[in-house]
Amino acid sequence: DAIPSADQIRITTSLKSQRGSVWTKNKSVFEHWEVEVTFRVTGRGRIGADGLAIWFTEEQGLEGPVFGAADQWNGVGIFFDSFDNDGKKNNPGVIVVGNNGKLLYDHQNDGSTQALASCQRDFRNKPYPVRVKITYYQKTLTVLINNGFTPDKEDYEFCAKVEDMVLPSQGYFGISAATGGLADDHDVLSFLTFQLTEPGKAVPTPDAEIPQKDKEKYQEEFEHFQQELDKKKEEFQKEHPDVQGQPGKTTCAFSLSADGLFETVSDRELRQIFEGQNRIHLEIKQLNRQLDMILDEQRRYVSAVTDEIAKRGAGFPGQQGQVSQQEIEKVVKTQEEVIRQVNEIRNSMADTLRLVSGAQHPGSPAGVYETTQHFNDIKEHLHVVKRDIEHLVQRNMPSGEKLKCPELPPFPSCLSTMHFFIFLAVQTVLLIGYIMYRSQQEAAAKKFF
Repeated sequence: DAIPSADQIRITTSLKSQRGSVWTKNKSVFEHWEVEVTFRVTGRGRIGADGLAIWFTEEQGLEGPVFGAADQWNGVGIFFDSFDNDGKKNNPGVIVVGNNGKLLYDHQNDGSTQALASCQRDFRNKPYPVRVKITYYQKTLTVLINNGFTPDKEDYEFCAKVEDMVLPSQGYFGISAATGGLADDHDVLSFLTFQLTEPGKAVPTPDAEIPQKDKEKYQEEFEHFQQELDKKKEEFQKEHPDVQGQPGKTTCAFSLSADGLFETVSDRELRQIFEGQNRIHLEIKQLNRQLDMILDEQRRYVSAVTDEIAKRGAGFPGQQGQVSQQEIEKVVKTQEEVIRQVNEIRNSMADTLRLVSGAQHPGSPAGVYETTQHFNDIKEHLHVVKRDIEHLVQRNMPSGEKLKCPELPPFPSCLSTMHFFIFLAVQTVLLIGYIMYRSQQEAAAKKFF
């Protein structure tokens, strides 16, 4: 049921009980390889079915029950499963399943009993095409995915990894899809295959891969297909002179004017919403990465301080050694408390990232209120961290005289913890003010629509 066109291949249309697939004609002889696939899965329903699969198998796949391809394959399949068969609410998801040609795929459990690795990702009805990068290098299969929320083509997230995986030395690449009682449009925009070579090894020339006769044959087939496609387009235009635009394309949610040059009001509003959401998404991801870096630096600092105090405490006998042990415990407890608070901040930022990513209408008053409330919670967490640190410092100080800390080796000049939290609080307040200002501007602009 696959329908090819000049810019994409519709593996299955949004009709019930459809199956389609596309396979390479020649076997891949790459020992190590990488594929980048760009696709769209769109449907009118809240949930869809059945899903899409990317294959690397020893033989070309035939039509069958496993996402449109045959069962008992020898190789690996990466399944993008849309429908929740087992009722565990873990779909849409990505599942990696290997097979030696003897196993039957467990549809009723969504392959959970056979999955080598998996991750839960929603790939349906995204504003941008979803991108997947699959790498097989030194018996390790890695799956990265771009969730389709941003136009950045390199914004990949880790999904799954399978080590010690043995695949056929030569095989066919393919992609298939299927629908059931529910239906989605499964469109593939690109399927790029790359050969990976180990450092120091010579890269074979491209001309050595495909014989000249095969190249000429494929070129003739392509030209013949292009001519047939042009003929069908002309026949369609003659039979349907009242239809505007190119034939064979379904109507999208973003309707354009007859000449396709001007945006409608709804198009402009949706585009502004998505652009604002993408900017917030990227900013919070960057802040989350900075918090991870700070946490790593804090752990290294704790390790260095603990080692230095232990060395200095070992040089003093008797009472002085006991005091050094107490100092070690106090410093370690204080630093553990700081690490715990930073972990809470990181978790809060991760929740905010998920909230922004899943928001459908960030410009609405409810979305603005939730986002503002979440940043207020972050600000409150920062105040709690500051208060706890001051309390720990006061509690650890002796009542009589001030405890003199052992001299430490000179550390590189860096920002103190107190100044960091003050800076982070000011930055959070500015971010909240900026978001509220943008929300007011968008609300004011919508009044004119």
